[in-house]
Amino acid sequence: MNAPKHLEGQLPADHPLSPRRQYRDLPLIGRSLANYPVKDLWETDFARLPGPLARQRRRARAFAEQHLVPVADELDLAPHLPAGECHPAALEVLREAGRQGWLSYFLPRPLGSMPWRALPYPPIWQCSLIVEEFSRACGGLMLLLSAHHLGAMPLLLSGNVRNILRHLGPVYRSCERGDPHLVAFAITEPGAGSDVEEGEGAARAHPGVVATPTTGGWRLNGRKCFISGGDLARTATVFAALEGEGMESWTCFYVDCAAPGFKVARTELKMGMRASGAAELEFTDLFVPHDRVIGGLRRGWAINRATLNASRIPVAAMGVGFARAATETALDFAKRYTLGGRALIHCQDVQLHLATMVAETRAIRSLVWQEARGAWQPRQLNASMCKFHATDRAQVVCEMAMDLLADHGGLHERKVEKIFRDVRLTRIFEGTNQINRLSLMEDWQDQLLDVDQHMGV
Repeated sequence: MNAPKHLEGQLPADHPLSPRRQYRDLPLIGRSLANYPVKDLWETDFARLPGPLARQRRRARAFAEQHLVPVADELDLAPHLPAGECHPAALEVLREAGRQGWLSYFLPRPLGSMPWRALPYPPIWQCSLIVEEFSRACGGLMLLLSAHHLGAMPLLLSGNVRNILRHLGPVYRSCERGDPHLVAFAITEPGAGSDVEEGEGAARAHPGVVATPTTGGWRLNGRKCFISGGDLARTATVFAALEGEGMESWTCFYVDCAAPGFKVARTELKMGMRASGAAELEFTDLFVPHDRVIGGLRRGWAINRATLNASRIPVAAMGVGFARAATETALDFAKRYTLGGRALIHCQDVQLHLATMVAETRAIRSLVWQEARGAWQPRQLNASMCKFHATDRAQVVCEMAMDLLADHGGLHERKVEKIFRDVRLTRIFEGTNQINRLSLMEDWQDQLLDVDQHMGV
């Protein structure tokens, strides 16, 4: 059966009133200003990226198609494993990701796998491009690969070259050998979720994990919860208050997960992103030597907030990836599913629905790229705004896909219900979107309190 040459309700490209046909007949200057090549939208954006980042984006897409897509459904439906166990398919993804450099791209070669030509561009931009491609393929596997970078971020942000070389260098080299050494980021506590991500709550919070001085170092006691990748991590950046002090004493400790006193108490049976574990970690007189204090005593709150600012833009990119996956799935369904003898894509109300989904997805991608492009020193206001707006709108796009697929939207094989479950977590971690809205206001308050200052938005 021959495919139709145009959508119902639309003029074909060769019609005398088609702008695409008429642009070709304009004089040279007019053609240079009006005529344009008709390309796939992804390829159009690809052409606008700096060459080194464009190549990383294409590599990420190829890796996701080859290694994440084939096992995404299997891992989403797999039984909940005991803490510390890894599904063989997920382990193979980790090994191959390490060998291809997807676990070490925040430092250039030979320390990591970042191409030297990508150095002029913020690593957060590179990370955002990669995260979008991985999210489009599978939210759980994306998180399995990406939470590792979150755990390693405090080592980078501490600014101590010795610590980077001593701690992060061996992590990256192990990953590149195909022996994945994951690092977890441990801030959330059973009695302090948002309090460890927002200043006013932290000022009143009672620390749950406490570090007590001892000969040669510190002993940690307490629990952390909802730690992405904490069940498989070999090391973790753990934030703890000093004994007898409040959250202002928070300090970052680089913890060996094989040390006596470290225990993965449980992993959660989650709604979405199920290929990545969310672990509860227990510390019982866990010894951490002085040389594994990252950034200095009482500097943990600054490192934590800087880490969140760096990670919120890639979380926004997760939203872009999910919105893109939902839109592409809905488009494919509309092209293939027939109603009354014609494909849904020919119904103008469906066209309007899809056009809105495309616009929403491309708008939040533009926001992410705009903020990531200048994110050498990510400002809290910008990062928080990017995170809450992109992920809120991404969920709307996923809901629109569910609407379009109707009864089919709830079927696992149609993909959309998995995307819908996965996208919801992006509005919770890295601070709930409500906390991120308050973070925007916190960062902006000096200008808001100055009644004589002209405000530009």
